[in-house]
Amino acid sequence: MTGLGAVFRPQLPPERLRDVARLADQVGLEELWLWEDCFLEGGVSTAAAALAWTERVRVGIGLLPVALRNVAATAMEAASLERMFPGRAVLTVGHGVQDWMGQVGVRAASPLTLLGEQLDALRALLRGERLSVQGRYVQLDDVGLDWPPPQAVDVFAGATGPRTLRLSGAKADGTLLTASTSPDGVRRARRLIDEGRKEAGRTEPHKVVVYLLAATGPDAASRLRAELVAEGLESATDVGVAGDAGAVAEAVRRMAEAGADTVVLQPTADEPDPEGFVRFVAEEVRPLVP
Repeated sequence: MTGLGAVFRPQLPPERLRDVARLADQVGLEELWLWEDCFLEGGVSTAAAALAWTERVRVGIGLLPVALRNVAATAMEAASLERMFPGRAVLTVGHGVQDWMGQVGVRAASPLTLLGEQLDALRALLRGERLSVQGRYVQLDDVGLDWPPPQAVDVFAGATGPRTLRLSGAKADGTLLTASTSPDGVRRARRLIDEGRKEAGRTEPHKVVVYLLAATGPDAASRLRAELVAEGLESATDVGVAGDAGAVAEAVRRMAEAGADTVVLQPTADEPDPEGFVRFVAEEVRPLVP
């Protein structure tokens, strides 16, 4: 079965999260994804709150920019979430928007090297290993978690470019793709991820999650068009969907056929009813997605 989720966008104030998260739990939404876009809302704090307010919905963080955090701190946060809410937190790390990283003085000369070093160290720490590392960006001296997770924790990487997609296949447990990805883009990403997996000798499953920009309601087409223009995607083909549950479900199916394991529906920034969007995904779209 194709996984299905929805995004709580950080354009909403953080105090709105409780009602949306609780509704997501009540209506049976499988996954609720949160963003850590600068300079809106913190990914770990919002995820912890959403997990505490709910009982069953999985909460994805998509994504934590690696330049903003020491890898030991990220490992401590991830381990704590896993021990408090077993199997319910989905952690994704990535380059982050480089202009934002520059604004706060942490822009790396080689974002790809930084991400690779952090993925290696983060996954090892979450496996309970003790590390001494002297990398270009990651330096650890006999570091291990006192409270490692009792079971494996998957670490996803956000990726768009070919080199990062190959890196994700080689070093991450799954890949998160942005809402600018078409079904053909998912197929291309799968090929590049698999190239990275093959080069690294990895044979375990690698999950692909993709955001899909979606709008419903009487003004859905105009809101979707405005969002695509704002994102510089007005000339993109097969990106985003506007319409009723049937139209949205068909777009989800195309993503799944292209290789996505989970499709996370991303409302427009001006979505007038975030709770209604979550209910729409769980109650109307989910029954139509095999």
